[in-house]
Amino acid sequence: MFTFSRIVGGVTEDSNRDAYDRWHSRLGVDLNAQTPWHQLVLAHLDVEHDLNDKRVLEIACGRGGFAMTLVRLAAQAPQLVAADFSSTAVHMGKTLADPSHAGAIQWEVADAQALCHPDASFDTVISCETVEHLPQPAVAIAQFARVLRPGGRLLLTTPNYLGPLGLYRGYVRMMGRPFREEGQPINRFTTLPRTLGWVRAAGLVTTTVDARGHYVPWPGRHPIEFPALDRLGALKWFAMHSLIVARKPQP
Repeated sequence: MFTFSRIVGGVTEDSNRDAYDRWHSRLGVDLNAQTPWHQLVLAHLDVEHDLNDKRVLEIACGRGGFAMTLVRLAAQAPQLVAADFSSTAVHMGKTLADPSHAGAIQWEVADAQALCHPDASFDTVISCETVEHLPQPAVAIAQFARVLRPGGRLLLTTPNYLGPLGLYRGYVRMMGRPFREEGQPINRFTTLPRTLGWVRAAGLVTTTVDARGHYVPWPGRHPIEFPALDRLGALKWFAMHSLIVARKPQP
């Protein structure tokens, strides 16, 4: 736990933490990993090289459902650190975790922008829908790169607002209304090219870019999805849910 409060954009770290504690307390634990971003990670995860008997960090693990999925997938239990900014989220995950996972998962309250782990201490870092909710996304990705061992991989998902939902965000802003992504306190306007720039600036080598989810906003209802467009690879740059897989170079 932290004993200080940073101020970013007039908002203290403690106020953000309190807001995320309240946000997580209203939600349940996703034990099935059915979200589009988790499905993207699973599609590109190499269980043998990324998980089996490896040291793994899932940063911003939320309420822990995906951490439990990762442990179930591994034939040889990883040493998994499941970390989140919210102590409420970490407590929920720890409370609901399968007792058989007790030795495989270390639950931790942590700030993605100031990880306490030494350099080169993880074989794999996984971060799903995280950096867009941080005051300093580029700093967080640099931290992910720092704690990766040479040859280790980062699997990072973020929203990509290059498509129609990005235009909708612009419209909402022009109308003077705040954009709220499921009520989260911080919602940065991220795009796939911008996120790629942060990854490359951190010294990582991108090996895979994937995306899915083509939506059109519709008044009075949830956005309409067009799954057939996921099959058109050139349109991935406009899909909502993006994944970057990057490797830390050997010295």
